[in-house]
Amino acid sequence: MNNAIEKTKIVEVAAAVLQRPDGTFLLAQRPPDKIWAGYWEFPGGKVEPGETAYHALVRELHEELGITVQTAYPWVTRVFTYPHATVRLNFFRVTAWRGELHPHEGQEFSWQRTSDVWVSQDIPVSSFPRRRESSDLIKLDSRLRGITSDLPACGLSRMASSSINDGITVSPVLPANAPILRALSLPPLYAISNMQELGEEEFMLRLEAALHKGLRLVQLREKNLSRDELHDLGLRVVELAHTHGAKMLLNGDVALAQEVSADGVQLTSAQLAELSERPEVEWCAASCHNKDELRRAEELGCDFALLSPVLPTLSHPGAPHLGWEGFAAIAAGASIPVYALGGLSSSDMETAWRHGAHGVALLRQAWPERSSD
Repeated sequence: MNNAIEKTKIVEVAAAVLQRPDGTFLLAQRPPDKIWAGYWEFPGGKVEPGETAYHALVRELHEELGITVQTAYPWVTRVFTYPHATVRLNFFRVTAWRGELHPHEGQEFSWQRTSDVWVSQDIPVSSFPRRRESSDLIKLDSRLRGITSDLPACGLSRMASSSINDGITVSPVLPANAPILRALSLPPLYAISNMQELGEEEFMLRLEAALHKGLRLVQLREKNLSRDELHDLGLRVVELAHTHGAKMLLNGDVALAQEVSADGVQLTSAQLAELSERPEVEWCAASCHNKDELRRAEELGCDFALLSPVLPTLSHPGAPHLGWEGFAAIAAGASIPVYALGGLSSSDMETAWRHGAHGVALLRQAWPERSSD
């Protein structure tokens, strides 16, 4: 009975994804005197009574690695049940710190990368990494604290499990961290097509220019096209995206996404409500506008979500929008990465990170005029 109680009691843990600008992140090997000795994990530790997750993160990284956190962004939250306990892992992306890494517990370190590494030239260097006053993060962490509604364990989907450890050179990795490795392959910028305004040939030229500059995730969303027209365009976009090592998701049509060999599908909010199981695609994303839809995306096993509109948009002037505080309140505690969408530009990237977003999704702003050079 006591063992059963211990397993159902949730242990709060702060976990750090230490990231360098080249896309690599740190894994640490658990020391011999701890449970799961020899397994690799993201650094961190238990949240002590009276601590917030952010304060626990700062303390643990100082004690465990000998560094002082300067910039950390709230990211995703995963609940995982081990044979001995159930843990809630509050992940932060740590992009700036002071001091040299030192194994205070005698553990081994390894800088790793997934097979899909993003290094986008569209994101200002000044936004990654950049120092931020810890008081700002404390305020944010305090505001998000307590938003711990029942979170689904959200195990890996069948489609995701086959390639989860691509690029990782250490093993074994703690099973709770497997979805995090997959999420880390997602770039911070998600571009949505705008062929209706640009015309097909101009859009293709701008797409090629963006891919050349580092764009690695594209959604083809052209509601005005017939299915045959979208099929032909989809083939062109997939071929061009794959030539540059990028992924393309098709909006709304699972069967057509499979026909054109797209990497996945972007589900509409209506589809999200209707589907009883995740589509058989490699990557599945969902368009969400409130907390209920985001929780449904988690339950369905989606890999990531769009949450919108954050700010006023040209297409819906005067329509209600979430604002950054509203976005943060909904995204807090999400078990999958969430992109901010609506009225944004690439200059909003760091603001999005501070409010718990994985990155930003752009429509018109994703396709600037091409240089005449």
